[in-house]
Amino acid sequence: MKTYLALAALAMFCGLSPAQAQDAEFDGMSFFVTSEGPGNGGDLGGVEGADRHCQELAESAGAGQRVWRAYLSTQVEQGRGASARFRIGDGPWYNAHGILIASDLNDLHLNNRTITKETAVDEHGNQVNGVGDSSNRHDILTGTMADGMAFFSQDICNLVSKENYDCGVDHTCNNWTSSGEGSAMVGHHDRHGGGITSWNSAHQSVGCSQEQLRATGGDGLFYCFAAD
Repeated sequence: MKTYLALAALAMFCGLSPAQAQDAEFDGMSFFVTSEGPGNGGDLGGVEGADRHCQELAESAGAGQRVWRAYLSTQVEQGRGASARFRIGDGPWYNAHGILIASDLNDLHLNNRTITKETAVDEHGNQVNGVGDSSNRHDILTGTMADGMAFFSQDICNLVSKENYDCGVDHTCNNWTSSGEGSAMVGHHDRHGGGITSWNSAHQSVGCSQEQLRATGGDGLFYCFAAD
């Protein structure tokens, strides 16, 4: 009863119903925003390095028994790279407070109430700074489209006339290996910023260095999900 009341209180605070917060049995944290990035801008050591960073942060919070994956897409010269939505398992996912983030992939990408400033906490359950805080860190690296899919390469866009997909643009800081040239698609974990409210596909960064990521309100942070 005490657990349910605690979840209910947290759910009310986050704008969720107790049923949403306890839709399935909570089995430990399975989602968080990194409290810090590797510190080298968009160079995360590739997606493998980003996965390791997720795993290490999860271990520091006592959740290292899970298999953690970074919510990041990649790009290829011809075709479509690996998509973030297919790297993170099937759900459900909960934050460090036991609040349900999403029950499955469709819920994650279609339900506008899933990820907010209140629910998108770091691995220790701490709130991540957003718009209005003394240091805004709401630009979260994703490299992905709003549906969680990777971007098309320019040749595919030319073939299927997908002019509105920003083809040929670097959305991944050279597949998460650049801390200089390039740019990255970012989302807003707090869903604020000039009407751009997408948690995973809000706008491009101005560059890939740590300083350039901070210039648009970021700090090289990204989302981590338990894939098992």
